[in-house]
Amino acid sequence: MRLVLASASPRRAEILRNAGFVFSVSPTDVDETLLPREAAGDFVQRLATLKAHVAAEQMRGEIGQAIVIGADTVVVVDGQTLGKPTGAEDAGRMLRLLSGQKHEVLTGLSVLSVPEGPEAHHVESTRVTFVRLGDEDIDDYLATGEPFGKAGAYAIQGVGGRFVSRIEGCYFNVMGLPLSRLWCLLRSVGWKDSGGY
Repeated sequence: MRLVLASASPRRAEILRNAGFVFSVSPTDVDETLLPREAAGDFVQRLATLKAHVAAEQMRGEIGQAIVIGADTVVVVDGQTLGKPTGAEDAGRMLRLLSGQKHEVLTGLSVLSVPEGPEAHHVESTRVTFVRLGDEDIDDYLATGEPFGKAGAYAIQGVGGRFVSRIEGCYFNVMGLPLSRLWCLLRSVGWKDSGGY
């Protein structure tokens, strides 16, 4: 059965590819504004589900049976929900909030079997601890360009990994796609390994 990733994230595609999945990509353009008083877990689940449904609608009539994967990730620290930074100043603000602190990475997952099949949802949580960062550390990291386009303004699989002293939970979740949980959800809606790995 065909798999479709409703995301333009190269990190999510890399995780799937490295795990032996064969899939196509159907990016979506949805409003990612946090609603007033919306909890972070509700936010990522809403966006993941929306992305999956929008991608399914975009492909309507083009494919037969498929399973669409939607995902969205945020970082939560001291009650603040951090998405992707809007620029260097915002990225610096986020990194100062994370410095020397524990934070939570939440990813909402939605898998949707189309055209008429079941769907399944889950929010994965991973706790991450950062070392303390000085202003020079933050400025040097911003200069790499890596923080931009990343929830919480860092990439654990890149230069930002040097700031992470501990994680509790799924490493891939911090990259934006909790692999084991996704595999379980895919199987719950009828996906079967092709045996090609």
